[in-house]
Order: sequence, then structure tokens, then C-alpha cells
Amino acid sequence: MAGIEIDRLIYLILLLLMVAGWFFMQNRQSLNKTLQQAAIWGFIFLAVIAGIGLWEDISRTVSPQHSIVSGTGQVTIPRSIDGHYYLTAKVNDASVRFVVDTGATDIVLTQQDAERAGLAPDTLQYLGRAGTANGEVRTAFVRLDSMMLGDVTDRDVAAVVNGGEMDQSLLGMGYLQRWGRLEIAGGEMVLTR
Repeated sequence: MAGIEIDRLIYLILLLLMVAGWFFMQNRQSLNKTLQQAAIWGFIFLAVIAGIGLWEDISRTVSPQHSIVSGTGQVTIPRSIDGHYYLTAKVNDASVRFVVDTGATDIVLTQQDAERAGLAPDTLQYLGRAGTANGEVRTAFVRLDSMMLGDVTDRDVAAVVNGGEMDQSLLGMGYLQRWGRLEIAGGEMVLTR
């Protein structure tokens, strides 16, 4: 630590000790009750910090996972807490989590998901353009060897890799049209072949 930071730390510790000392001196008649209240506030503070730190894990556990009715060519996807439909598919034998986006034309992979699926995003030619809510981005056309959702496997599937920043891969209409039927009812999306 630099000299100035150590000085500030010492000053803050001394100030905290002075305030705490004054507080306990003012309440020495009811010191037991004061210590109980301080402990309660300490536990509340720790619970809030733990909740913030674990929020992502808690929300992932609470949010429903997609369920697959195997053997029937049907996939049932419950609506997530945020109102979107998420599913995990195997892209070239790599698990990729998609948000189902009926407003997207194609399957759009993030660069990270493309790399996990065996594509090399750095070597792709980003010749295409796509209009998004964040503006125009460059895209690279690719062919996926396989795409497996539930018990259904498609081969030689067209997709694009996004050249810009993107949080989640999108499963667009280009793939959804391969399914014979798409229904949204009762908080579920059902894809049927």
C-alpha cells in the first residue's frame, strides 16, 4: 500500500474506534441489549452480502430448465422468470445454451459458443451484416455439422457467428422452421416434429 493509503486506513480505523467507543459509553446501562441489536444488524448485513454474492446461483436454480419428452419428437420449454424461453442443444457435440428468438432470422452463435462447437472465430470471414437492437454487427456464415435437440438431430445446419459482443446465442426462425409445429400456451413453448 502507498503511504497515503495507509494513513487513510489508520485514520478510518481510529475514527471507527472513537465512534464505537462513544456509542458504547452512551449505552453502557443497556450494553447487553445494544450488543444483541448489533449482532442482529451484523447478521442482516451478512445475509444481504451472501444473497448478493449467490444471486446468480440462486436465480439459475430457481429458473426452470427445459424438459424434453423423448421418443416423441417433441420438446417442451417452460418460460423462464424473465419471460424468455431458454434451451440447451448440442452443436457439433458441444452443449450450447440458446434463447429462443422468433424475431431472429438465423441461429446466431456467440464467439465463445462457436469456439466450443469447434469453429475458429478468429479465422472466419465476417462478410455479412445484421441489424440488431444495438445497431449493425458483422456476421460470418457457417455450416454446423450437427445440431441435436432432444431426440432430434439435424445435419448441415446453416448458422452465423456474431462478430460483435453478445451475451447469449440465439435460436432463430431458420432452425425453428425445421420443426413442424411451434406452440406457445400456458407458459410453455412446445416444438413438435
